Amino acid sequence: MEPRAKRISAMPAQPLGSQAVDRASALLALVVESGTPRTFTSLVAELGLAKSTTSRLLHALERSRLVQRDQSGAFRPGALFSIYAARPNALHDLVELARPTLDRIGELTEETVNLSVPRGREVVQIAQIDSRYLLGSTNWVGVDVPAHCTALGKVLYAFGALPLPSGQLERPTPHSPVDRAQLEHVLVEVRSRGWAVSLDELEVGLGAVAAPVRGIHGDVVAAVSVSGPTTRINDHGITRLGDVLVGELRRLSTQLGHHCDREAV
Repeated sequence: MEPRAKRISAMPAQPLGSQAVDRASALLALVVESGTPRTFTSLVAELGLAKSTTSRLLHALERSRLVQRDQSGAFRPGALFSIYAARPNALHDLVELARPTLDRIGELTEETVNLSVPRGREVVQIAQIDSRYLLGSTNWVGVDVPAHCTALGKVLYAFGALPLPSGQLERPTPHSPVDRAQLEHVLVEVRSRGWAVSLDELEVGLGAVAAPVRGIHGDVVAAVSVSGPTTRINDHGITRLGDVLVGELRRLSTQLGHHCDREAV
């Protein structure tokens, strides 16, 4: 594939300022979308720009806090991205970005779909697509439940987004995890297959399957679940639901800047 910089140079004549913006945007995209910090040499090689041009653009991006250098001198996303992520409405932005994916999963499964994020030691439900069925249309947004009994919680525990619970585990049903050792065994399976399941663990008759959403550096930043009556979840096929979630959320993770070939466990 032709280097991005050459495609930019081959575009129809345009003002010099616009060309500089295009080149700086291409450079910033490489840094932001990379799973690891980028060296100056690798950026020059991939964009095909002159070293002097690349250096000048990187300095401009540094001044704007869009990129920063680590201790080795490699470039990574700058402080401005962290400030943006910490804004009070950052969750709203995530919901808006995820909405088409949640809608698509809802259409494919016809079950309730939830988007959750970790907050301290809790799982916070921030968006929901309602089930097409009357049975199973509970609104879970804002509802506080024991995370270890949920598919969403297991995903966040398994991939380190949530600290493991301490002390004795609450057991809402006879199917809930008995102790931390049992929970940790389950989490090994979650990491191996890439998705989690909860059947009758939070409430008898309720089943769910969940998978992770990854951020730019491969860390799990959220999880999405499909839930409904256990009989229907089983009828859908648990493995099929897991595969649907993993496939759809891989695309969502890519939108957040994650490269699947650098996926961490």
